Amino acid sequence: MKEKISRIAFSILIMAIVIFQFTILARASESISNELISWGLKRSSNHEQPELDNSSLELLNRYGGIAIGNESNPYLYLTFDMGYEAGYTEKILDTLAENKVKAMFFITGHYLNTQEALVKRMIEDGHIVGNHTVNHKSLPSLSEAEIEKEIMDLHKALFDKFGYEMEYFRPPKGEFSEKVLNVANKLNYKTVLWSFAYDDWNENNQGREEYGKSKILDNLHNRKCYSFTRYK
Repeated sequence: MKEKISRIAFSILIMAIVIFQFTILARASESISNELISWGLKRSSNHEQPELDNSSLELLNRYGGIAIGNESNPYLYLTFDMGYEAGYTEKILDTLAENKVKAMFFITGHYLNTQEALVKRMIEDGHIVGNHTVNHKSLPSLSEAEIEKEIMDLHKALFDKFGYEMEYFRPPKGEFSEKVLNVANKLNYKTVLWSFAYDDWNENNQGREEYGKSKILDNLHNRKCYSFTRYK
């Protein structure tokens, strides 16, 4: 009888521990902010690193994200956001290969579905292919389950095609929240933002070659994560 009572007491204790753990996890999840953050920066002069919003940068750093590094290290990081193909990627890949430079390409589901050969070449050329979600939605507007689906459906699709395991994530439109960073972390993704971006996303504002060159070259700075956009 005493042994039976002991087993019942032990079972009750285990149930209490499980309930307590779920309660702690639920409260932790509720405490994570979903306030929308729009990533931005203020350019500096004389090739100095730009000013980034301190609170946003602190939050990104807390979750192990990347945007900018040590200003004394003379390195530049090239990143490209690939939502659709405007006819430039092959030339970009040729130029990178000729100069033995590696870059990071953040692709969407649409890009993978319509430009499989180019994605395959990115991988074969040794570039990093990153996750820019399936549908390029503003993630803070979605539930945690929807955010995970946006990331992991693309992750699985690329792995099924090429056996490539993505590790880096860029939130669409540079819009994120602590909740988004937390979900990405739980999926073993490192979030990557930028310290320079050029308005090449605006198709109606192109064709000014000298303006584009000066805009980029005048803002070079150490440990810069450049973002060049290829989506509508």
